Amino acid sequence: MGTQEGSLWPLDGQDRSGRGRYGHFFIEHNKGHHRDVATPEDPATSRMGESIYKFSLREIPGAFKRAWNLEKVRLERLNKGVWSLDNEIIPPLLITIVLYTSLLLAFGPDPKLLVFLPIQIAFGWWQLTSANYIEHYGLLREKMADGRYERAQPRHSWNSNHIASNLILFHLQRHSDHHAHPTRSYQSLRDFEGLPELPSGYPGMFFMALIPPVFRSVMDRRVVGWADGDLGKIQIDGARRKKIERKFGAASHRPTRAAAE
Repeated sequence: MGTQEGSLWPLDGQDRSGRGRYGHFFIEHNKGHHRDVATPEDPATSRMGESIYKFSLREIPGAFKRAWNLEKVRLERLNKGVWSLDNEIIPPLLITIVLYTSLLLAFGPDPKLLVFLPIQIAFGWWQLTSANYIEHYGLLREKMADGRYERAQPRHSWNSNHIASNLILFHLQRHSDHHAHPTRSYQSLRDFEGLPELPSGYPGMFFMALIPPVFRSVMDRRVVGWADGDLGKIQIDGARRKKIERKFGAASHRPTRAAAE
């Protein structure tokens, strides 16, 4: 079962969130984020100590850049140009431009409309950024001896099984199962014991993220617990590393661990 273009969360396991006005997300999430999740290469994985505001400055442009590069590589293999309608980022962007231009032509340069359109665009962007921020905060996949990262596992996503918000979001909060089985439909996602657990549903976590000291006071100790106290197993924001090490103990780095700087 699918979903209508541009709806918030899909039902068929493929993220099409914001496909209309945020057309690169479908490519970036499914082909980029699922591949690089919980590694320093993933702009959509937040680091321990990193505020949502700092994360957004890295995630929003980084996600678009990764999506564009993925499309460029795909089209080069097909001997097609990146600046064409074959680029799956461009048609949704053109649709958005046509839609908003039509609204302005139909209703005129109404000050209310001119204020509302950018606000609702920013709100949609912020919801996706907020979800990315809380879903893998501080988590890190082990880097093996051959330089590759271990396979993404359910433990590399923060899970939440709060009933009300799960119903609203089609069980998106059961994020560990989503990454372990990305083709499973959202309404069929499952919860298991022993997964990293958020202390609240997504609405509560989104609000908490707006106040970085509160968010860190709640989540940082959970991240350290997830890593069994080994800071070398955690993605840490470079600017806050020393402060975190003073608070939780010096990192016991291992050769096969990667840390974000």
